[in-house]
Amino acid sequence: MVSETVQSQSKNVCVIGAGPSGLVAARELRKEAHRVVVLEQNHDVGGQWLYEANVEEEDPLGRKPFRKVHSSIYESLRLTSPREIMGFSDFPFLVKKGRDMRRFPSHTELLLYLKDFCEYFALREVIRFNTRVDHVGMLDYGVCSSDLKWIVRSIDKNSEKVVEEVFDAVVVATGHYSQPRLPSIQGMDTWKRKQMHSHTYRTPEPFNNEIVVVVGNSLSGQDISIELVEVAKEVHMSSRSLNISEGLSKVICKHANFHLHPQIESLQEDGRVTFVDGSSILADSILYCTGYSYAFPFLDTKGMVVVDDDRVGPLYEHTFPPSLAPSLSFIGIPRKIIGFPFFESQAIWIAQLLSGKKVLPSWEEMMKSIKEFYHSREAAGIPKHCTHEIANFEYCDKYGDNVGFPHTEGWRKELCLSAIINADVNLETYRDLWDDHDLLQQALQSPHFTQLGLQDSPL
Repeated sequence: MVSETVQSQSKNVCVIGAGPSGLVAARELRKEAHRVVVLEQNHDVGGQWLYEANVEEEDPLGRKPFRKVHSSIYESLRLTSPREIMGFSDFPFLVKKGRDMRRFPSHTELLLYLKDFCEYFALREVIRFNTRVDHVGMLDYGVCSSDLKWIVRSIDKNSEKVVEEVFDAVVVATGHYSQPRLPSIQGMDTWKRKQMHSHTYRTPEPFNNEIVVVVGNSLSGQDISIELVEVAKEVHMSSRSLNISEGLSKVICKHANFHLHPQIESLQEDGRVTFVDGSSILADSILYCTGYSYAFPFLDTKGMVVVDDDRVGPLYEHTFPPSLAPSLSFIGIPRKIIGFPFFESQAIWIAQLLSGKKVLPSWEEMMKSIKEFYHSREAAGIPKHCTHEIANFEYCDKYGDNVGFPHTEGWRKELCLSAIINADVNLETYRDLWDDHDLLQQALQSPHFTQLGLQDSPL
């Protein structure tokens, strides 16, 4: 009798993307006895962490809806968070002999961690590689959300064969670091010299001896500027605020060819860049380190889910569109969180909703909750494009309570904060010099690190 009940709640689920959120979604869905297919446009797992050196086919400003290149990772990128805090709850990000053993390793090491995760939980067998999702739409528009089915059309990138399949549910796990977010600057469309978004930046060499304007002082903007200043003739960072961190200030003081400017007023056809304070320079290149937008060019929800100024909505708890959930859900939309454990809690909730173990609140309650959330953000003066920036451990813990997911450990929170504080003061050295040794020991002796009984240790 029990097996029949489980059987009736076993769904055919399509997960789009085999990055961190797609992989953990596949694992949790299988735990709940769902039949899972993961569609991945690349040749391997990793999503954003699968480095792509060749960006020649990509539009430098990334303005086309379907991108040729998914990853925005540059060659020298190292993690901005210590490895100890990054692992999934039951799969610590351990140091492995013969690999990058640093606390803040390169992007390659994180890709290897995801491959290890994939092998350990035998996820490769459910992934279809080199398969680009072209269209996702409702099978019978107008039916009750509990009876919704989805048509997924995908293209095999090698054979160009088109496949259409029907699924009970779709989990969108396509990441949020691929669609460039660009500023609107007067003269941008007619400026004749080189302009690109950091999405297509890989190495500093092409900027050798150039005068480069870097727009934006995000962590990647800072990292890239530090790298460029060694090869470029001059680096001019344009920032919305001149109130910069102590760490960035130290770097600028150290280099005679590194300059800080306010926002750009306009670009002239002769290559002149004019700033809002009236100053100007002649530049060879402009590099926009201005972040990323959410984009789901394959998804047709008949307007029930829209992206408006980087707000994907309406979404209950950043995951569920009230009119279409739980048959349509999104994993990995929140930013400014400890990503992997949060994605894991999202995956568990989705999997248990689809199996019938959990039930969402009513449509009215979900919409009320969303409206209250929007209102609270507005009242706090938070712009719409920051809707999905969480920066709140308490929120993540409360989210996890929906499925009994363990709260973020004290050491994990403290290690996260100590890295942010150190980076703020010591931008060039925070990945290699730190003073949180006691916290680190506490982490390494915690159940999170001792649970698998593995010999390798992050010491």
